[in-house]
Amino acid sequence: MAAVEEDGEMNTEPKARLLEQAPVLLVRDLMASFDHWRDCLGFEGRTWGNPPGFAIMRRDTCFVMLSRAPADHANQPNWKIVDKMWNAYFWVDDARAIYDEFVANGAKIDYTLCEQPYGVLEFGIQDLDGHDIAFGQDLG
Repeated sequence: MAAVEEDGEMNTEPKARLLEQAPVLLVRDLMASFDHWRDCLGFEGRTWGNPPGFAIMRRDTCFVMLSRAPADHANQPNWKIVDKMWNAYFWVDDARAIYDEFVANGAKIDYTLCEQPYGVLEFGIQDLDGHDIAFGQDLG
């Protein structure tokens, strides 16, 4: 869609596109979190630092970044601030299959697979630091 410039001329140049996203989660134990995202949730990743203080995890076209929080930092997951609010949300093509995979891998299920009033088949997990992570399939 062309945009109208301030001088009334049409700008037909395409906008730059957003390609991917990566929520950043602060974690107490980076390597334990790295292992959890890999072993329970099927993400692959890489760490940086010696000892590791940062990781990027990837599954398909979705990313999450993990950063080691300072020792004196008290993590506060979003649901402790706003009732039922996630720290990250991933759209998926088969919520039931991913739910079954996560259960089999020992993920901590926060709420089970359910149809939400906003037309999404959804479930939530909690990571090792209590972050709520939701996975939803659009039913529309």
